[in-house]
Amino acid sequence: MSQYPILADESIMAPKAHGTTESRVIDNLRWGCDGRIGDNICSFNRHYAEPSGYFESKTSFLQEVDRDNTTTFYDSVSGKPLFIAPVGRTFDEFLAESRAHGWPSFRDQEVVWENVRCLPDGEAVSVDGTHLGHNIPDRKGNRYCINLVSCAGREDQAS
Repeated sequence: MSQYPILADESIMAPKAHGTTESRVIDNLRWGCDGRIGDNICSFNRHYAEPSGYFESKTSFLQEVDRDNTTTFYDSVSGKPLFIAPVGRTFDEFLAESRAHGWPSFRDQEVVWENVRCLPDGEAVSVDGTHLGHNIPDRKGNRYCINLVSCAGREDQAS
C-alpha cells in the first residue's frame, strides 16, 4: 500500500472567513487565469471544476511554461507550493497526460505533501482549505487532476 495520498478529514474544509479559505485568490494569477473563476473554484466549491481543457484554451500556460525545467505551482490563495512538475517524466509526458484528461495531472512524486491533502472521497485540497481538484487513480497509480486556477498563485504572494 502506498504512503500517498496523505489523508485529511473534512475539518480541513470547514467554513472560514472566505468560504473554505481565509481570503480570496490573488488578483494577478499566473498564466492569465481568471480570478473570478479561481475564487469560486478555490473557496466556494467542493465538486466542480474549471472547464475541461481550460489550461490549454483559456490561458497562456502553454506559451509561458518552461518546457526544459520543472515548474512550481503555487496555491492561488496562500501562495504555498503545491506541485513541482515534471518529476520522473518529461514535460511532453506531463502535457500528454494532462491533455488526455483535460486538466493538469500530477503524480505522487510531483506533490508537495507538506501543503496538500486528500479527503477520503478523493478531493484534493490544500492544508489551508483551497479546493484543488481530485485524485483519480489509474493503472500507473495516483493521478491528481488539478484546476489550473487553483495552482496559479505566485511565489512572492506567500506571507
